[in-house]
Amino acid sequence: MANIPSLTDAQLEINDRVATLKLNRDDVRNALTGTALVDDIVNIVEWINRDSTISCLIITGNGKAFCSGGNIKEMRDDKGTFGGTPAQIAEKYRRGIQRLSLAMHSIEIPVIAAVNGPAIGAGFDLACMCDIRLGCEDTLLGETFINLGIIPGDGGAWFLQRLVGYQKAAELTFSGRLVKAEEAMQLGLLLELVPPNQLLTKAKELAQSFADKAPQALRMTKRLMKSAQRLELADFLDLCSSYQASCHHTQDYRRALNGFLDKTAVEFKGD
Repeated sequence: MANIPSLTDAQLEINDRVATLKLNRDDVRNALTGTALVDDIVNIVEWINRDSTISCLIITGNGKAFCSGGNIKEMRDDKGTFGGTPAQIAEKYRRGIQRLSLAMHSIEIPVIAAVNGPAIGAGFDLACMCDIRLGCEDTLLGETFINLGIIPGDGGAWFLQRLVGYQKAAELTFSGRLVKAEEAMQLGLLLELVPPNQLLTKAKELAQSFADKAPQALRMTKRLMKSAQRLELADFLDLCSSYQASCHHTQDYRRALNGFLDKTAVEFKGD
């Protein structure tokens, strides 16, 4: 395992190839601006992409909120990201919250959001950047930028419509309304609802079911899922051929075949 980056406002736990990242600024409802959370998440993603010993990431919040997005008091006072000339603010977005969007889109392993409470604005978008979202009765979602007279500057409009389709994403984004857990399930924003005290346990169980698979094939599959969103079919099939040829030459492929034929458990090693 490569050196784990030091974190300022988040906590990291690692167990059986599963990393759990807990946003740890409950004092500001885990806001992404005015804290080190963007840097912490970006650093963890970059580390994971270098370290083949991690196969799944869970993101959740410590405290009552998953993530409140931007710090509205800083917006009011024109501080931090929100202060300066239009050119200066645009550059702060590029070097700030948009680094998070690019990092989350580039992560090579499955990511599960255990949405333990409100996920608002950029916090909702962070959840949408994950592959899977689990919720509970405390989950509350909202693409609320329009309520503050701004737009989803973190790319939320790009992520949301890929989850729920253009029409529903448009309604949620144009209205800025809040979505409770039951409706979020109906919209397909959440995979499953579980009791609040079982949320993280369920996320870890699901993560482990991914992490138990062949590590190289899992990462290639994640890349394929992302590539399928932008490639034409012929180009995508070429990529599939290359990845598949690589898989056929791994030892984990041989272990899986032998285990299937012999009806024995397989322990994948990532080689």
